[in-house]
Amino acid sequence: MRRRWLGLVIAAVAIVFSIWAYPQLPDRVATHWNFRGEPDGYSSRLFGVALMPLVILAITGLARVLPRIDPRSANYAKFIQVYWLMINGILLLMGVIHFAMLGNALGAPVNIARIMPVGVGLLFLLLGNYFGRVEPNWFLGIRTPWTLSSDTVWRKTHRTGAWLFVIGGLLMIACAFLRKTAVYVVFGLTIALVALVPVVLSYVLWRREQAR
Repeated sequence: MRRRWLGLVIAAVAIVFSIWAYPQLPDRVATHWNFRGEPDGYSSRLFGVALMPLVILAITGLARVLPRIDPRSANYAKFIQVYWLMINGILLLMGVIHFAMLGNALGAPVNIARIMPVGVGLLFLLLGNYFGRVEPNWFLGIRTPWTLSSDTVWRKTHRTGAWLFVIGGLLMIACAFLRKTAVYVVFGLTIALVALVPVVLSYVLWRREQAR
């Protein structure tokens, strides 16, 4: 999971699967689903087979460039293994989504309503377990004006954010097994935990630091 070439392998497997699946796909392929797991967005089959492999390749290439152009590039050496572990976790989820999307279009018994929240939840668990090791940088992690202004605020926010992402991951996984009406509540709570709380926390920590 820490290998820099893993994204290329995931992209290659996705491309091979796309080439195999393309002749068997209908003209329109479902590419978006609502909270109930029902398709509500469609695209051409060419777009369906090409989207994820291209995105995976783009992110893999971008991930190689970012440490070189980051003003705090020296910090990457301290967490480069964690950096690639997180990037590869994101790419792996995209690969799973690609297979699920095309599998659904081919008529396979793919339950998108369960695959998506479980996949995202597992990614949150992965990120949460390693957030505390991410050193200050401009591209990966909880990047707010206050974490980027203070290394102390960065580290404190990420230590708390790590626990929030783990809790959020468990809540996302729970979404796959809840009744449809409860999914909206759990999803909203998860977003509040992993997106809003760290932002507010970083500001509070920064104000305290400035007060001293």
